[in-house]
Amino acid sequence: MYILDKLAEIERKYEELTVQLGDPEVLADAARYQKAAKAHADLAEVVEKYRRWKDLEKSIRGTKELLEESSSDSEMKALAHEELAHLEKQREQVEQELKILMLPKDPNDEKNVVLEIRAGTGGDEATLFAEEVFRMYSRYAESQKWRVEVLSSSLSGVGGLKEVIAVVEGQQVYSKLKYESGVHRVQRVPETEQQGRIHTSAITVAVLPEADEVEIAIDPKDIRIDTFCSSGPGGQSVNTTYSAVRITHLPTGIVVSCQDEKSQIKNRAKAMRVLRSRLYEMKLKEQQKQITEERRAMVGSGDRSEKIRTYNFPQNRVTDHRIGLSLHQLDRVMNGKLDDIIEALITHHQTEQLKQVRAVA
Repeated sequence: MYILDKLAEIERKYEELTVQLGDPEVLADAARYQKAAKAHADLAEVVEKYRRWKDLEKSIRGTKELLEESSSDSEMKALAHEELAHLEKQREQVEQELKILMLPKDPNDEKNVVLEIRAGTGGDEATLFAEEVFRMYSRYAESQKWRVEVLSSSLSGVGGLKEVIAVVEGQQVYSKLKYESGVHRVQRVPETEQQGRIHTSAITVAVLPEADEVEIAIDPKDIRIDTFCSSGPGGQSVNTTYSAVRITHLPTGIVVSCQDEKSQIKNRAKAMRVLRSRLYEMKLKEQQKQITEERRAMVGSGDRSEKIRTYNFPQNRVTDHRIGLSLHQLDRVMNGKLDDIIEALITHHQTEQLKQVRAVA
């Protein structure tokens, strides 16, 4: 069975890492120890569950043997049957949990997020709701021991938020907030409404995994390095040695020159730093372009008809339209109690993943 072979392999890797963590050489190397400790922690839950499964398998085999031995003892046989049914139910539960743990991981799950909330249709009422939703997420973040840092915000004339952009930092932030992107619709009677009519407004929420610092690796084959004599103002010779450096990045055509130092080695090092900075800037612009496209895909136009969730205040009801979940606990949800909704979305996603895995198998 493929999954059992894979689990056995994971257990062997876990045991190897356990030994490494006690190795004096690894303990003396902070970077190596940190890497091994993280890998060990990442495998711990799967290994613990796999060992629980093996214990249950062993107990089931023992109970079946007891059944065969007690064929003439009706009371013992009944007890064994009851125990077997209990153990098999436990094994089935553990197998389901193992299947979920073995699903492909989203590489962004452990990342912090950039949370963007913008008022959509509905005027002032939309800005007031945007402020309330931001407070909702802030309170949820507090319950998860996450840190929220506002990067920018724009207030409306009535004290709401036209827009707020914040970074949310902590453990597994993206894994829990990634399903929040989309249009959130609110139905309620605005404070300014004199005739008690229910209004419908909308805001957009975008949850983006925080971009890692861009690593710039320059292939030596991609650069041409020329050296020349340094010169001062008016062409006066400063240095008769070829200490000045000009680096051309062939794929992009970027040219960087440096002649401040009398040492060619120092000039080259400075020029490479400048080149890396310029390539980094180019990479960031590409990244930002991609993020902008992702954001558009996430939030659509902000129109009420594109809703993923509706917050109905008169009925104290919140409905997530993607999974058909309705809770008559809107007051709790707006106070940051989002666990029921988020867990339901995660379970739905995992169920869909399991269906796909079965279809491929």
